[in-house]
Amino acid sequence: MNTTISKPMWITSIAAALAIGFSAVCAYAADEKVSITGEAKCGKCMLKQTKSCQNTVQAEKDGKTVTYYLEDNDVSKDLSGKICSQAKKVSVTGTVKETDGKMMLTATKIQPE
Repeated sequence: MNTTISKPMWITSIAAALAIGFSAVCAYAADEKVSITGEAKCGKCMLKQTKSCQNTVQAEKDGKTVTYYLEDNDVSKDLSGKICSQAKKVSVTGTVKETDGKMMLTATKIQPE
């Protein structure tokens, strides 16, 4: 009995494994809808994490503080200038994705708490 795998079978097996791995990565990278309650803070003025003013929301997740950087859109512009010197408790609904190690949040709704 020959136990060697033919070259076409071997290539097919590797291609299938790569396809499964790629689909898992794509599923993780997809936008995830969330509702987050936390403190809105300026990434530059309060957190000293960005070079220019950027709206962020810090929230607790699994016992750790996570900073969500709000994408610049009409919804998040409402916070601009209001959180540079004082944090505000907010609830944010939108989609989140990880980009360059940062959690980026595209807000569709922001409400004061």
